[in-house]
Amino acid sequence: MSLPDRNNPYSFNEYLEWRKNVDYYADDPFLQEMIRVYAGPEAERLDAEAREFSKKVSFRWRDFAERISTPENRPYMMHYDGHKNRIDRIVRPYEVEVMEKEVFSEGIFSDKTSPWERFVKISLLSQNSEAGVLCPIACTWGMVALLETYADSPETRGILQHVKEGIDGEFAIGSQFVSEIQGGSDVPANLLEAVEDGGTWRLYGNKFFCSAAHADYAVVTAKPTGSERAGLFVVPMWLPGDKEREVRNGYTIDRLKWKMGTVELPTAEITYDGALAYPVGPLDRGVANVVGIVLTLSRLVVGMGMSGGMARGLREGKKYAEFRTAFGLPLIYFPMAAGQVARMEHFTKRSIAGSFKLYADFIELPGGLAPGLTAEEPLELKRRRFNIRQLIMLQKITVASDANDMSRLGISVFGGHGVMEDFSSFPRMLRDGLVNELWEGPRNVLLTQMHRDFLRVADWYPPAEFVESVLAGAEPAIVQEFSRELAELLSIPHLFEMNERTLEICERFDDFCASFFHAYQDLALSEAESATGVRGTKAGELVKG
Repeated sequence: MSLPDRNNPYSFNEYLEWRKNVDYYADDPFLQEMIRVYAGPEAERLDAEAREFSKKVSFRWRDFAERISTPENRPYMMHYDGHKNRIDRIVRPYEVEVMEKEVFSEGIFSDKTSPWERFVKISLLSQNSEAGVLCPIACTWGMVALLETYADSPETRGILQHVKEGIDGEFAIGSQFVSEIQGGSDVPANLLEAVEDGGTWRLYGNKFFCSAAHADYAVVTAKPTGSERAGLFVVPMWLPGDKEREVRNGYTIDRLKWKMGTVELPTAEITYDGALAYPVGPLDRGVANVVGIVLTLSRLVVGMGMSGGMARGLREGKKYAEFRTAFGLPLIYFPMAAGQVARMEHFTKRSIAGSFKLYADFIELPGGLAPGLTAEEPLELKRRRFNIRQLIMLQKITVASDANDMSRLGISVFGGHGVMEDFSSFPRMLRDGLVNELWEGPRNVLLTQMHRDFLRVADWYPPAEFVESVLAGAEPAIVQEFSRELAELLSIPHLFEMNERTLEICERFDDFCASFFHAYQDLALSEAESATGVRGTKAGELVKG
C-alpha cells in the first residue's frame, strides 16, 4: 500500500553506487572468455594487461569523459591573441587534454604493443563513448599504416616515429582531411591544389570537414597542379618550434562545426595557403591509398568501438531493469522489458563476437591492407584480402545501425529518464552513434561500393564462393540462400540507372547486407559459445538468480 509522504524517501543511490564501481573488464566475463578463445598463447598476459588498463578506463577516464561531454565544455575557437596575432587556438577542457596525453602515452600503435592488446584497449576505451580521443586514435592508426607502407624521406620517417613510438616520451596525434564542400565521399572531385616548387610541396585551397583538427599531423588529399588525380600528403600542423608560438603551418582554421554528436571532437573548416606538405605514396594513387588503407582502418575502429560501447549499454540497462521497480516488481519481471534486455544482450554479444572473429582474420592477413582490388598476388590471398575489405565495410554499417537500435531500446528501458543527458550514457551513445553511421562513408555510399566491388571481382571470385568462404561452418541451407540472393542482386551491371528494377535491387541489397553480416556475427557467437561452453541468455532466464 502506498500512502502520502511529502518526504518521499526514494533514491537512485543504490544503482549509482553500483555503476560507479563497475570495472569494464573485470566485471565482464564474456569479454574475458573471448580473449581466451582468440588470443591463444597471449591470453594470460593480455588478461593481466586488460585488467590494469581497465582500471584507468573504468574510473579516471570515465569521469573525465562524462565531465567534458556537457554543452558548456564544447571546444571553441580563439582566432587571435590579445596582440592581434592570428593563433587559431582550439580551446578544449583541461580534462580531455590530460586524458588524451595519458591514452596516447600507452603507445597503442607501438611495435611493443601486440595487435590483440591494441584491439582490447581500443574496445575498452570505446565504452566511454568519448570521441575526442577515439576519433584521433582511429585517424592515427590509419596514418601509421600509411607511413609504414610509404614513408621514404627523413621527414615522413620522422613523422612515423613521432606517431608510432613517440619522441622524448611525447606521442603525436594524427588526423585525416579528405572532404571538401562540393562532396565528402566524392574524393576524385577534390579541388585542393598541391604545388611543387623546387622539390617542396605546398597546399592551397579548402577542406570542409576536418575532424581531430587539434592533431599534430594530417593526411590530406590534394591534386598536383594540372592533374585530375588526387595524391596523398602528410601535413604538419606546425613546423618545428612553431607549436609553442602558436604559428600554424600555412593554414587557418575558419570555424568549428556545430554537430549533434561527438561534440568533444573538434571538427573544422580549414583553408590552406601554402602549407608545407610531404607526398606519401604514388601521387596518382591517392584515392586508392586513402580508401584502401586509411579509411578502411577507420571503418574497422568504428565497428570495434561501437561493439565495445554496446557492452556498457547492456550492462547499465540490464542492471537498471533489475533495480527499478514498477507496480511492486522489478522491470526485468515484465516480459516486454525482459524481451528488450534480451535483444540488447544478443545485439551486444554477437557484435563483440563478430568483431573478434573479423579482427583475428585481419591481423593474419599477409602484408596488411592494400589499395584497390587489382594486386598481383596468389588467388587465395586476393580472396582473403577481398573478404576482409568487404567484411570491414559490412561491420561498419551493420554495427553502427545496431548500436543505434540498441540505444533506443536502452532509452526505453530507462523510461522517461532515458532521454535525460545526465541520467544515463544512452543519449550520448545515440547522438554519437548517429554520427558514426556517417564517418568514413555513409551507408548508401558503402553499399554502392560493395555492390561495385562484387561485380569487379566476379571473374575470379564468384558470389557463391564468397558466401561459402565467409560463412564457412554455417548451416548449408543458410549459405545456399545467401548465395542465391547475392547472385540475383548482382544480375544488373551497376546501381546508377534510375528505374524500378534498380530501386528494387538497392532496397534488397541493403537488406541482404544487414542479414548477411548478422549471419556472420551469429556464426562467430556460436563458435565462441562452443569454445567456451557459455551460451546466450534468453529473455525468460533474465529473472532467475
